[in-house]
Amino acid sequence: MTDKTDIVDLITGHRRMRRNRKADWTRRMVRENQLTVDDLIWPIFLVPGTNVVEPIAAMPGVMRLSVDKAAEAAREAADLGIPALATFPNVDMALRDDTGSHSLDADNLINQATRAIKKAVPGIGVITDVALDPFTSHGHDGILRDGEIVNDETVSQIARAAVAQANAGADIIAPSDMMDGRIGVIRQALDAAGHQNVGIMAYATKFASAFYGPYREAIGTSGLLKGDKKTYYIDPANGTEALRDAALDVEEGADMMMVKPGLPYLDICWRMKDAFGLPVFAYQVSGEYSMIKAAGAQGWIDEERVMMETMLAFKRAGCDGILSYFALDVARLLARKG
Repeated sequence: MTDKTDIVDLITGHRRMRRNRKADWTRRMVRENQLTVDDLIWPIFLVPGTNVVEPIAAMPGVMRLSVDKAAEAAREAADLGIPALATFPNVDMALRDDTGSHSLDADNLINQATRAIKKAVPGIGVITDVALDPFTSHGHDGILRDGEIVNDETVSQIARAAVAQANAGADIIAPSDMMDGRIGVIRQALDAAGHQNVGIMAYATKFASAFYGPYREAIGTSGLLKGDKKTYYIDPANGTEALRDAALDVEEGADMMMVKPGLPYLDICWRMKDAFGLPVFAYQVSGEYSMIKAAGAQGWIDEERVMMETMLAFKRAGCDGILSYFALDVARLLARKG
């Protein structure tokens, strides 16, 4: 028999990586990460009124929804198999003040939406953001006193707001403010109110990022913000500090953790999953979404393929799930391929 050994066989020691890539069936058989609809959380924006579906210019395809329309959107998400929604309110400017006091109103917009969604679709999860920025007149996530975001007074208020959100039916409280000690105080407040079964998804590492711009337009804070949020969000240069911050959230009782933004911080996702073993979620934020949509609209990229590639990147980085404005599109695509 003629020896057909090639020089490549000798160099590689007869190991060829391409053997497992040779056909679709082998690629599918050895695929390391799979994306399913169970990995998706859909963030939605809320506005006052009835029958309101309001486009957000900076986020093509994303709408602000009145409470009745949010309930309809929840039905659509549930029909596609999406496990949970995350809600973010754009409240009337007249209700915003220096302390974000409207966050404590049992009948504010976010709590109205929770009750309506849980009534319409009892089986879908509702994750509520308890930060004050949608409720403050200055656009910060905390109470502003003499030019400083005061930590302890803010924590006390968001803990009370978290109880109000749990009373309305929220399944998971997601504090995005990055105040010190907030997870432990919220956990104590929830338990004291009898909400032992309400979970906490800590924004364990929320960075002082430039990727949030379209989101701030969506909740009506882009023109309000005085200064920046660098005294409480994490410096994008600091990975070790981010892990220390996350460790405190774990010690204080977080049930799951989030990294925000997502794609620029895949290393943090991996490090958090490796360090703590808790469920880790990435938030593919508005800037990430809008860049993909804009490039896709110009024909510079294949929007659908890039969308799905980013989803797999999160899974490869150890994420148990992804908050993404693409959630409906991804779920529909997965349903077609299924």
